[in-house]
Amino acid sequence: MTTTTRIRLARAADIDYIFEIRTSVKENHLSLAELSERGITHEAIQNAIASDDCIWMAEAEGVPVGFAMADADEGSVFAVFVQPAWEGRGLGRLLMEKAEAFLFERHETIWLETDGRSRASGFCTKLGWNSVRSYDNGDLRFEKRRNGETVPRPKNLIKARPCPASKTEINTG
Repeated sequence: MTTTTRIRLARAADIDYIFEIRTSVKENHLSLAELSERGITHEAIQNAIASDDCIWMAEAEGVPVGFAMADADEGSVFAVFVQPAWEGRGLGRLLMEKAEAFLFERHETIWLETDGRSRASGFCTKLGWNSVRSYDNGDLRFEKRRNGETVPRPKNLIKARPCPASKTEINTG
C-alpha cells in the first residue's frame, strides 16, 4: 500500500503539530520549556506563519509528520524535523528543497548550522551543502550557493564561538 504524502505551506492550525513534531525527535531533542527559553513559542510560530510563507508541513495521509522553517532575512534554514516513525522516507529532503527554493529567491548564498556529530550533518552534506565553519561546541556551519557552485571550504575549517540565537535546528532522521 502506497502512502500519500505532500508538502504544503503551514497554517495557524498547524502550530500544535509543529511543537508535537519538534518534541518527538530523538536527536537534538528539546522540551517545550527549552524551546520557550530559546524564544520558540506558539506566538513566535504564529508570527512567522503570518509574516511570510516560510514554514512548510510534510503530510502523510493528511496528517502533519514533519516541518521545515526558513528565516528569509538571515538567509538560513532554521529547522527541518520529521517524526521518528516517518524518517528515511524522503520527507526531510522534500522539506529542505522547499526551504532552499524559498531562500534562493532572496539570497545568493544560504546557510544553516547543526551539530557536526549528528545525522543531520551527513544529510546536509548529501544534499550538497558545504561545511565552512566549525565551532568549539561541535556545531558546523554549512552553506550552499544558488548557482550550484561549491562554497570555498577553508583549508582548516574556521573555529569560532557559536551564536546561540542563530543555531539552526536540523533533524531529518
